[in-house]
Amino acid sequence: MRCPNCNGKDIGKIGIRQYYCWTCFVEMTVENNTLLLHQVEADGSLSSLNDLFNEEERRLYGNS
Repeated sequence: MRCPNCNGKDIGKIGIRQYYCWTCFVEMTVENNTLLLHQVEADGSLSSLNDLFNEEERRLYGNS
């Protein structure tokens, strides 16, 4: 798995269907075979990054 934001491979699992990129600090959630991307803000809140990527770029193929 590679991060769609930075193309990095330093991805860690943080929960059920939840992942975190340690390179660019983006949180990813898998929902309906699609990644939902969020930036973690300084106060711990999440800001959606989904509008920066089209659905094809966020689509997962194979088993998830």
